[in-house]
Amino acid sequence: MGDRAPPAHPGLRRAEFVADLLDDAVTLPVVGGVGLDALLGLLPFAGDGVAALCSLYVVFEAWLAGVPRPTLARMLLYVGLDWAVGSVPLAGDLLDVVFRANRRNVRLFRRHVERGHRG
Repeated sequence: MGDRAPPAHPGLRRAEFVADLLDDAVTLPVVGGVGLDALLGLLPFAGDGVAALCSLYVVFEAWLAGVPRPTLARMLLYVGLDWAVGSVPLAGDLLDVVFRANRRNVRLFRRHVERGHRG
């Protein structure tokens, strides 16, 4: 019983679920995981904006869990970078597959939770 990990923070579990959908929803043979973020990015104009709004949910859950402001700022930077570069045709779509801003944000959130901070 001593080796069992404590249950994950509920907000972290929700953020992981959203990050999975956005970054790893479908597995393709050569590319690996591709999520709704990359697929939405294929839609002209609104696709990247919708994906960025969905990505903000991960940051919102981290904020609710008490993640420090500098970490939240870094998370927002990742979302903004993903949105800005993702808006560039083709190059942005490749970035969505490689950069995985939501996975990065979940790692930052998890680090906060694992260190036993409030939330």
